Amino acid sequence: MSRLGRVRDTGVGRALRARVTGWLRVLRADLWTVRVDPLPPSTWLRWLPHGIVCLAAFGVTVGGAGDMTDNGHLAAGSALLIAGAQGGAMVLGLWRPVPAWWLSLGAFLVGAVAVRGRLGFDPETYTWPWTAAGLIAEMFVLLLLALRVPTRAATAALALTALLTYVLESLRGAARYDTTGVLALSLFTVVVIVGTALRGRREARAQLVEQTTLTAEERTRRTLLEERSRIARELHDVVAHHMSVISIQAQVAPHLVQDPPDELKENLAGIRQNALEALTELRRVLGVLRAEHPGPGESAAPGDTTGAHTPQPTLDRLDTLVENTRAAGREVLTEINGERRPLPPGVELSAYRIVQEALSNALRHAPGARITVRLTYEADGLEVEVVNGRPTAPPPPSTGAGHGLLGMRERVAMLGGTMTAHPWHWDGFKVTAFLPDTPPADAPGTDRSADRITGRVTDRVTDREGRTP
Repeated sequence: MSRLGRVRDTGVGRALRARVTGWLRVLRADLWTVRVDPLPPSTWLRWLPHGIVCLAAFGVTVGGAGDMTDNGHLAAGSALLIAGAQGGAMVLGLWRPVPAWWLSLGAFLVGAVAVRGRLGFDPETYTWPWTAAGLIAEMFVLLLLALRVPTRAATAALALTALLTYVLESLRGAARYDTTGVLALSLFTVVVIVGTALRGRREARAQLVEQTTLTAEERTRRTLLEERSRIARELHDVVAHHMSVISIQAQVAPHLVQDPPDELKENLAGIRQNALEALTELRRVLGVLRAEHPGPGESAAPGDTTGAHTPQPTLDRLDTLVENTRAAGREVLTEINGERRPLPPGVELSAYRIVQEALSNALRHAPGARITVRLTYEADGLEVEVVNGRPTAPPPPSTGAGHGLLGMRERVAMLGGTMTAHPWHWDGFKVTAFLPDTPPADAPGTDRSADRITGRVTDRVTDREGRTP
């Protein structure tokens, strides 16, 4: 029993020593370091310079009033009013440096004339026309003025101050006193030079930051254009080649069969026609990709004559688009609500492309499903709605990357509209887009970032069949 007790006591002692040692180690690490948590942002720290200026202005007021009362033999009320104006000019200069300079200069003139009018003081004990308090106030106001206004304004203020000082010394007999004009003007000149230099440095730094930002934006734009050109080349080399092959094969196929039926000829002719139209649209898109500032409804880049002279598809070709889908064996219903009217080319093109992509998605992901295309003309725009019902057969595995829905969202965003794409009743799918007929000023054809494009669109795409954004 005693041996067990000694073992238990030894374990408790070791644990206690380990705890104390660890605590001392942590305490040493806390006290032997320069790392501390940053101070939380405080409002009073922002106002600390203003408080210091107010204290300095109070000192100028008290000191200037006492100097003009004791040495200048002015009445206490007059001296306090003049000194208070000089101190108030220092505080006013934090927000309005030009009125503050006028106030300080006016107080200087009134004080100098009033003191000069009092001849009952010892000329050897007073500095004139600038008192110490007035000198401090004028220096501070000129510094703020040089920091906040153009150089020509600060130079003009300095010149006017020098002129008034010279006039006072010349016309009021300054030779009788210990004049401070030369000293004051020297200090004022130094202050204006320092303030102008600091302002120039700040402006140069701001221009450098602006130039750096513009350079970065230009570099980003160049990179984007190069990437788009690369994509255009790849599309031309791959997709255009295959579409051309499909068109040629569809044209040659009827000649490889003896007495081909008319239905086969019509289907092959339809395949060839669709391939040619797709090839034409592809060339137009390639021209847009190569253009520097593409936008909805714009033609291809210069030099691409095919894209430049090819008419843009509009809602007038909606019936042809629906008939092509019906020819593939699908039931498609079309509803047009409201009074049909011409819309801007960008809106018509985007609406056509949205319906085209939605029909393609329904063909791929909802075999045998019934499709409804509904256009609603409203007072301020067009609402496009494409709904497919429940597929009658399992959809094939999807190999798409969701670029179709992404393209629809981008088109809607460029026009300042809204879009939703989400599953519908009984395993169906619904795409709804509203396109305003008066797009915002920064929508088509203007520089914009991907964040602004995606941020203005309602993104509620939750597809279980591979139609993810």
